[in-house]
Amino acid sequence: MNETRPKTPPTYEQLRTMAGQELGVSEWTLVDQNRIDEFAECTGDHQGIHVDRERARRRSPFRTTIAHGYLTLSIIGALALEMGIVPENTQAAFNYGFDKVRFIAPVKVGARIRLRTTLMSMEDRGPGQYLMKAANTIEIEGEEKPALMAETLAMFYERRRKAGG
Repeated sequence: MNETRPKTPPTYEQLRTMAGQELGVSEWTLVDQNRIDEFAECTGDHQGIHVDRERARRRSPFRTTIAHGYLTLSIIGALALEMGIVPENTQAAFNYGFDKVRFIAPVKVGARIRLRTTLMSMEDRGPGQYLMKAANTIEIEGEEKPALMAETLAMFYERRRKAGG
């Protein structure tokens, strides 16, 4: 697999011509029980498959706790920032939504995951506004199947130069 990491953030001009190209691959990140428990606390989702180790060991087909699908999905933003794919000269970037999300394989406690992102499109949405659509795959170290695949939408606002500046 081609491991690419941007050395410097891309420009808006570069991104307009990069549809279909891989933007980067993040470092591996650990999904431990503490992270799962904190997510359960934040969301109120305390299902045993996520937070009850003994019950999961006895009753789960995975024989251990697994990360919430939405926890795995929520990690995309942080890993994308780590990869440096936000264009240079960006004033603000916002999640705009998802076109498609598929949860493919569970992330077992103690697994390491990483993000692989490919640019699908970069669309002008007005002066200094751009909508990026990206194909994201969360890979699980040592597993054949990915945890999830998601088409994300992000709205970027380019920092505008002040008149006379």
